[in-house]
Amino acid sequence: MNSDTELLYTRCELCPRRCGVNRYEKRGYCGEYAAPRAAKACLHMWEEPCLSGTGGSGALFFSGCSLKCIYCQNHSISWAGKGKDITVRRMSEIFLELQEKGAHNIDLITATHFVPHVIRAADAVKDRLHIPIVFNCGGYERTETIEMMRGTVSVFLPDVKYFSDELAIKYSNAPDYFPTALKAVEKMIDTVGKPVFGENGLIKSGVIVRHMVLPSHRKDSDRLLREIAHLKDDILLSLMSQYTPFYRAAEHKELSRRLSTYEYEKVRETALSLGFKGYSQERTSAKEEYTPEFDMEGI
Repeated sequence: MNSDTELLYTRCELCPRRCGVNRYEKRGYCGEYAAPRAAKACLHMWEEPCLSGTGGSGALFFSGCSLKCIYCQNHSISWAGKGKDITVRRMSEIFLELQEKGAHNIDLITATHFVPHVIRAADAVKDRLHIPIVFNCGGYERTETIEMMRGTVSVFLPDVKYFSDELAIKYSNAPDYFPTALKAVEKMIDTVGKPVFGENGLIKSGVIVRHMVLPSHRKDSDRLLREIAHLKDDILLSLMSQYTPFYRAAEHKELSRRLSTYEYEKVRETALSLGFKGYSQERTSAKEEYTPEFDMEGI
């Protein structure tokens, strides 16, 4: 472990929580110690078409999360911490194994709290890894942490969840969510630039902003899209309809059902009217079978 990496975990401020915990001694807000933990590594066919392509995205699902939404479909790893400790060396090996299996990219899912280790793992195999690294996150990020990934991550895939601070606090305990996420996306654009594609139609670099429309809250989605419309020429938008009432969603009546076609289509109309380019989802994507089983495959 080099001294710079060790210092970042000794008083952890990698995410906007800035809990300041010494993660060598106790768990941070993310629920994790300093040692990287992961729950699955596999070819993932259900990302955006420019990521999954025909061979799949090389997904590595990390344990823990600094956001912890109450409706998280991956709650067994984000909240409950299911997973297995891995070394930086093993992480590097996983990157190469996924590439060998035909992955179009390395898809780092919820890796914010392990960024220093991720960078070291990528650096160790940079002469052998020939596919882009994707940073797949919840949008609640520090610009300083994003800057650390300059030259390592080629594609940022943030899920920008809320405009309303009230909703962000209620469902994710994340005050100042939207201003924080907006600054993060702007920093991501600064880091990797506008989307660039290869001849095969797969993305090589750029930012894809996801937004999952929540039931009962299409007006918040509408406001969010209008507030990020000035970025439409610098990003792709992926408008998601897959919401399923997982984990503690039933505690809130408005979240205890799936999204209606009407709600999704109204938000989609707003996105089109604002001139966004990108992706929309079929309503059939809101199924529990699309949620992976975290069985330590590939770890």
